[in-house]
Amino acid sequence: MEFAGNLQARPASMSAIQNTTATNLTSDKSAQARSLLAADTIVYLVLAALVWLTWKISRLGLFEAGDDLGYWLGVIGGSMMLILFSYPLRKHFRFAQNWGRVKWWFLVHMVLGIGGPLLILLHSTFRIGSLNAGVALYSMVIVALSGVVGRFIYARVHRGLRGEQTGFKELQTRAKFDQDEVRSRLAFAPQVEADLKAFEQDELQAAPGWLTYFRQVFWLPIKQWIIYRRCVRDLHPQIRKLAQHGKWSHQDLVRREAMSRKLIRRYLTAVVRVSQYTAYERLFSLWHVAHIPFVYLLIISAVVHVIAVHAY
Repeated sequence: MEFAGNLQARPASMSAIQNTTATNLTSDKSAQARSLLAADTIVYLVLAALVWLTWKISRLGLFEAGDDLGYWLGVIGGSMMLILFSYPLRKHFRFAQNWGRVKWWFLVHMVLGIGGPLLILLHSTFRIGSLNAGVALYSMVIVALSGVVGRFIYARVHRGLRGEQTGFKELQTRAKFDQDEVRSRLAFAPQVEADLKAFEQDELQAAPGWLTYFRQVFWLPIKQWIIYRRCVRDLHPQIRKLAQHGKWSHQDLVRREAMSRKLIRRYLTAVVRVSQYTAYERLFSLWHVAHIPFVYLLIISAVVHVIAVHAY
């Protein structure tokens, strides 16, 4: 933190912004957040496209759930769902912990968790023929959607596929560095600093509780955008005054204003990451509690469905 302290002690002038290099302006966490958002978007678009394609194929009338092709689609899909349980076996049981790297097991788990439900949907042709088939189908859909939600939360609590939990203290340290750096370079805009400090105090000192956690997950990104737009609005006239006083060229004005906006984004992103960490951690534990009962319901209903199909 010594470097951040030196930044705080520097004179509050636009020379600080002018001397800021591209490296100083690059935020690792912001880049990771953008990369994560892009990956999420691609994953969910692909999932939506696969479901749509499965529905379109089921409308072609190529098979029925009870004929040979439909039957074997159900067998393959059900087998893929069954193999899914090898992942928690590998993860939690000592005798299986040498069976390859966890990240590859997790990748296989994700592929099976997508492919299995899609084949089951194709097998059913998106129709429900009996009560036990309906229970099995809806249980599978709930478990699959729950898995998608779990992946979303998991990606925000863990680092990559290794499952290495991002330390809360590390996020606090990085955020504190960003906060000090922003204050040292935005002192020429006191209203912007005041808004940023108020945002920090409101979120980092928020009382713990489920209401706070849900607010931080669903409302905080919107609040972040609102605060950012307000800060940019307040920043504009202040930096224009400095431009007139320092006789900057138009290119210098545009470049320095862009650098200031980037510093504001860094600050807000750091505060949001620290604020949301505990919220996502709690939601992940809640997700586990809600996910497991539906898994058991899926197993029971699938077994009953298979017995009913072969018995009648």
